[in-house]
Amino acid sequence: MASTTANPQGNIQPAAPGPMKRILLIVLIALIAAGAAGAGVWFFMSRHAPAPAAAQPAAPAPAPLPVFFPLEPMTVNLQSDDGQQHYLRIGLTLKLSDAKIQQELTDHMPEVRSRILLALSNKHPDDLAPLDGKRALATELKTLIEQPTDKGDAPVQIEDVLFTEFVVQ
Repeated sequence: MASTTANPQGNIQPAAPGPMKRILLIVLIALIAAGAAGAGVWFFMSRHAPAPAAAQPAAPAPAPLPVFFPLEPMTVNLQSDDGQQHYLRIGLTLKLSDAKIQQELTDHMPEVRSRILLALSNKHPDDLAPLDGKRALATELKTLIEQPTDKGDAPVQIEDVLFTEFVVQ
């Protein structure tokens, strides 16, 4: 025969989880979810975040903007072998690196204009007609303008001589 043992307490079922266990379970799930969310944010932010400023090479400073210094237009007689009068009407703009050079040129403008007029009056119309003749003239004028106006001064630095008007008649 089978022996039956009697439970001294009777049929007791396990107790339903109490309110404390439920709260602990909810808090534990919330902490795990918050940790996973935080880890995901950290992963994606660290992956796409810009490198620290020390690790990036410094960007070069932007070059200063040039100063454009327009000169008054000039009209000059050109040399002629055919007996006819030929004229050159020319407008120039100087490209300078800073305003200090512009002020220096302004202070000595009568000398600068005289140099330019003397150089231009010695030209032939046939020399100025082709594109290479105009480029050579721009280089020659740049050299003339850069010459110091006072003895012992440093030459003026001009970046370029630009033609704004050029008429040979």
